[in-house]
Amino acid sequence: MNTRTLTALLAIPLGLFFNKTGAQDLTNIKFTVSDEDEWSKLFTRSSGWFGGDGIYSIPLNGAESKTAGKKDKTLFIFSDSMLGEISDGKLQPGSKMIHNSVAILEGKEPVADKIIFSWDMKDGKPESVFHPKTPNTGSTDYYWLGDGFVNQELNNAVYIFGYRVKTVSDGTFGFSEVGNTLIKIAEGQKPPFSNYDQKDTPFYLDKSTGETGSYGAGIYVNTAKAGAPQPDGYLYIYGVKGQAKNLLVARVLPKEFEDYSKWRFFDGTNWQSDMHKAATVTDQVSNELSLTALKDGRYALVFQQNGMGRSVAMRIGASPKGPFGPVIKLFDTSPSLTQKSYFSYNAKAHPSLSKEGELLISYNINSFDFFKDLNVYPQLYRPRFIKVKFQ
Repeated sequence: MNTRTLTALLAIPLGLFFNKTGAQDLTNIKFTVSDEDEWSKLFTRSSGWFGGDGIYSIPLNGAESKTAGKKDKTLFIFSDSMLGEISDGKLQPGSKMIHNSVAILEGKEPVADKIIFSWDMKDGKPESVFHPKTPNTGSTDYYWLGDGFVNQELNNAVYIFGYRVKTVSDGTFGFSEVGNTLIKIAEGQKPPFSNYDQKDTPFYLDKSTGETGSYGAGIYVNTAKAGAPQPDGYLYIYGVKGQAKNLLVARVLPKEFEDYSKWRFFDGTNWQSDMHKAATVTDQVSNELSLTALKDGRYALVFQQNGMGRSVAMRIGASPKGPFGPVIKLFDTSPSLTQKSYFSYNAKAHPSLSKEGELLISYNINSFDFFKDLNVYPQLYRPRFIKVKFQ
């Protein structure tokens, strides 16, 4: 393991988390952070799948807040993914980008022969696993993927948010999200999931509502079956909107997840049915993020500060809906930004792959000059991992 370690020397140790008024302390926490080289190496590949972003992890036993066992399986989902061959450090002809892919890991350790990457094939050529085919889908739409979970109240189906995206111009940011869907995979289906259901949701905020945004950036399953330490029985679904990366919160009972009329949105005081009245509970987050319960009763909201900043960051929450404290910078990604064109984004935690008292966190690397840099540095486009250990 890389010995580069940062220690946060803040006022109080974990466990003494109430201030003088009796409220939870949302500012102070003590931790160390280090590179997790073995996890990073797991996704440093030279054949088949060799790059991708997104990387949400979904424990297929549904135990989101428990560490996986040796035989448990975790589904990784990726958005834009690179397939091909790298030889002697050089990208070989014939590589292809697809818009999403998946992998299955057995156990909780980063062991190369325990993970299998999958994508679809059509006429002998690689294709994305998931393709939008809903009533609102446009002819050129494709999927990027949001967070997902196993719904133990609805026949253990896997649900994944699918963002409908279309290309609007050339360049790294020549795309636009145009809709939000739910992908549903029945229990027991195997990758590349040739049989799945999908349907449109109303959980996309378009320009007519002001700032654009979408739900599905993160999911917290606050149920006893998922291993949540303070279960209230609800799913908490996080949305992000606007340039300020404002965080929104919705909740619904797992058994009512597909009934959109049952969803409720936090307006800063109450849970109500109008999505457009949802309040900003904090800001400076990223379009992919995570919420994890800590042992002392608080919650860790993990994200990339401002979406594409150099800081893997955390805010401490008093509950899944907040309030949330100030930004706590966990890790500076600068050592991974070896070219001026590189940027880091979309950090999140993977609690079911984390040891007790720790959080395994991934962040992604991309380039403003993607294909040019990829030809020179073909393994740039992959997740990196760090470990945060709470004191």
